[in-house]
Amino acid sequence: MDTKAAPRIFLVVVDDSPEMPVALYYASRRAQRTGGRVALLRVIPPHEAHGLASVEALMREEAQQEAEQLLQRLAKTVVDEIGKLPAIYIKEGSARDELVELLANDPSISILVLAASTGPEGPGPLISFLASKGMAKLRVPVTIVPGSLTHEQIDAIS
Repeated sequence: MDTKAAPRIFLVVVDDSPEMPVALYYASRRAQRTGGRVALLRVIPPHEAHGLASVEALMREEAQQEAEQLLQRLAKTVVDEIGKLPAIYIKEGSARDELVELLANDPSISILVLAASTGPEGPGPLISFLASKGMAKLRVPVTIVPGSLTHEQIDAIS
């Protein structure tokens, strides 16, 4: 019987925030140091209906292509950091709903890594949601990294 534990998988939600690269770097460093892997989740917001199905389909296709290109660039960064391809997820809908659903349905994911915003608007919508009522919906621990950390600071603590 194989008793070797599955590698830890550190999930990073890929959004357009300036702190997301901090979460990705932290997750990559932790994965490297623990023999784990990184997973990337990009959620495409739903498109407003414009009345024309062809326009809506084109917008959806463009958003999908942009998400794929972004995740491929980030995947290369992860490979350069830890030498392993990340798992990639692209979903469409509400970021918090898709995140909760993915974590509920994918038992391979071990830890959610988010970086907190350093701006006056607060820590960010996902962290605010998790802090208020979303944490009860999760089955994995959450690591919240200060968005202002440098690579050197992350290296020192990871």
